[in-house]
Amino acid sequence: MKEFDNIIIGFGKGGKTLAGALAAKGEKTALIERSDKMYGGTCINVACIPSKFLENSARLSAEAGGSFQEKAARYRRTIEEKRQIISDLRQKNLAKAVGAGVEVITGTASFLDDHKIQVSYPDGTGEELYGKRFFINTGAKPFIPPIAGLKESRYAYTSEGMMELEELPERLLIIGGGYIGLEFASYYTNFGSKVTVIQDGERFIPREDEEVAASVLAHMTETGIRILRSSEVTEVKDGTDGAEVTVKTGDGEETLHVQAILVATGRRPNVEGLHPENAGIQLTKRGAIQTDEGLRTSVPHIWAMGDVAGGLQFTYISLDDSRIVKSQILGDGSRTTQNRGAVPYSVFLDPPLSRVGMTEKEAREAGFEVKVARMMTAAAPRARVLKATTGMLKAVIDAGTGQILGAHFYCAESHELINLIKLAMDAKIPYTVLRDNIYNHPTMSETFNDFFAAVN
Repeated sequence: MKEFDNIIIGFGKGGKTLAGALAAKGEKTALIERSDKMYGGTCINVACIPSKFLENSARLSAEAGGSFQEKAARYRRTIEEKRQIISDLRQKNLAKAVGAGVEVITGTASFLDDHKIQVSYPDGTGEELYGKRFFINTGAKPFIPPIAGLKESRYAYTSEGMMELEELPERLLIIGGGYIGLEFASYYTNFGSKVTVIQDGERFIPREDEEVAASVLAHMTETGIRILRSSEVTEVKDGTDGAEVTVKTGDGEETLHVQAILVATGRRPNVEGLHPENAGIQLTKRGAIQTDEGLRTSVPHIWAMGDVAGGLQFTYISLDDSRIVKSQILGDGSRTTQNRGAVPYSVFLDPPLSRVGMTEKEAREAGFEVKVARMMTAAAPRARVLKATTGMLKAVIDAGTGQILGAHFYCAESHELINLIKLAMDAKIPYTVLRDNIYNHPTMSETFNDFFAAVN
């Protein structure tokens, strides 16, 4: 039986980063990944990188215009280019891990007890491995709702499968009005598909600031995306050239004929086949691996990182999780999930929607006396240069201290702007510093001069 100081299950951002750090300390470290198509983790293979490549290509395609056939040809080239980019990144990730002294093992791991796992290899063989410490970084997997005919449909895809589809669908139905569903709605609309989004709730992107959400809804509707709220898909039936989808709406029932169905109803922590119970690892009510603020599980020598730990499902959270675990086992233990600061995120629509911190409603409910900054994107000189004047910017400020409590940007380059706000929030920099700072011109960041001058 092979023995290791550390066994990391899952080649995601947190796993591969921690593996390299531990191997650099001279510790014998194994990194286990069930598929050679997933070296590097979810982000580079089936999520962030390929989807954002699609986003950029779709935007450029929309600018180029042309017939549906011309757009479909560009779409096929995009899928081919995406595959090559991912393949290159995958091999670079493998080479980096091996070069750092990590033993990469391709197989499926399952716990036998708290120190031993069984690894099943693709050729049908397997072996037991012993580890002094374990780190679980197995990510999340798509959730498929129990809709009649959906699971069996040849035209239904998760986001992962959708990005492998070579033919641009003329009509696309998206089940789920969350962030993944809306991103794909934006991509495929720009490529030339007619898109319908089905969401079960009435309020559009309910976690977002209401004013900003209304701006997003108005623009997406203007671009031709049909968003059916308080609606649900009740049945899917395959035909020879697409699927007939029955949708129950507030006005009754209708049937839609589509060439593709994207199932974007969320992702759940992936513990399939892992058998954490054999090691005494406790799960949360939602099926995630339960951890403390240092990401240690109920078993002292086992940690969990990333999506499987039930936190925010972002690759940069997985990366920060690796820093927390490293602090716990190689450092002074001071870094925890409780002190990582504000967490920004972006939804890559066209334009992107970005947020950090509280909404105005949340701030008022928390007892803050607030001031609010608002600006329409069209007022920014850089937005006019880019011919990207859609959207708005909003920030919520503590009236007493001048500290920024939250920011919500639906505008060009918002994914870059939001990081400046995160930095200001963590460093306790008042909004007036951003207001009075000198920025180069013309940039979106210089918008902060006028934006924060409008606080009231």
